[in-house]
Amino acid sequence: MKKYMIGLSLSCAMIAAPAHAQDGTQAKPQDAATLGVNHVGFAVSKLDATTDFFVETLGWSLAGGRPDYPAKFVTNGSIFITLWQVNDPANAVAFDRKNNVGLHHMAITVRDLDALNALHEKFKAHDDVIVEFAPEFLGSGPTTHMIIREPSGLRLEFIVPANRIK
Repeated sequence: MKKYMIGLSLSCAMIAAPAHAQDGTQAKPQDAATLGVNHVGFAVSKLDATTDFFVETLGWSLAGGRPDYPAKFVTNGSIFITLWQVNDPANAVAFDRKNNVGLHHMAITVRDLDALNALHEKFKAHDDVIVEFAPEFLGSGPTTHMIIREPSGLRLEFIVPANRIK
């Protein structure tokens, strides 16, 4: 197996709070054939800038890459993301969350409110990051979140669930 394939074989499932149906009942994982998210793959227009965002801004690790594609793989130890460079970045069509089928956003759990606020400050200071909205309650709270667009335009939500707020 080639060295760059090691990253793809990592078993980094995203761990989240139990899912609830719209009627408030808890989903039963034992009833599903699937176990969780193994990794998320994003097509990006700025491979190096997006990789730097995850590694330098968020503190993730580079877990490998595939120069012939090109692609880079990043992880925080729990989440594994593949970043795939589009063929023609200058002519790539930006995602429009209201008109295109595709990933609306990805939500990443944040340790606590202090960490969320520190990330917000980093994002405001980053030239290639657009803050769509600053930390605010989700609904009536206390869950708190914000959404940004990283250098390639991916929409990322950073969220502190109610059970992590003291």
